[in-house]
Amino acid sequence: MIEEREIWACAHQVMRQYSDVAWFHAAQRADELLAGGDQEGCRTWTRILKRIEELENLEPEGGLQ
Repeated sequence: MIEEREIWACAHQVMRQYSDVAWFHAAQRADELLAGGDQEGCRTWTRILKRIEELENLEPEGGLQ
């Protein structure tokens, strides 16, 4: 299992790469993995998605720079 700090780091990186659609990318990746039968991968991306949502609630208007 991936450590919590790694999940936070992944969430931050996905937000830097995908900006306003980071949540969509994470949700889409989780769906793809689930469809492919990778339940552990799906759980990991679901965790990343939740951290992205938490970070989006903390960030000021305008997104990450």
